[in-house]
Amino acid sequence: MRTCVERLIALPLIDSITLQNEIRFLETTLESLRDEGVISNDAFLDGGAIQGGLSALSNMVDLGIDRSEAQDHLRGLLVRGIKLDEAHPGLDGAIESAR
Repeated sequence: MRTCVERLIALPLIDSITLQNEIRFLETTLESLRDEGVISNDAFLDGGAIQGGLSALSNMVDLGIDRSEAQDHLRGLLVRGIKLDEAHPGLDGAIESAR
């Protein structure tokens, strides 16, 4: 989850299309990893919090928030992503290996 958010932070422009693509990727990947037994149901549910945060950001971007506010939201998600990676070691790597 950390790498996903870091990738978005590094973009020069964040638009809702990019966010929606990432949200769909996370949804599909988290479900697949859970179904295959690679991650626990807890990791799946916790990962959904990041996915939900990105969905909220996508809505805010559609409403016209400025870049700095979007970056602030992403930095908050990054902190959550780091904590998620600590709670569920290997989750970030499993997600990124699906790219």
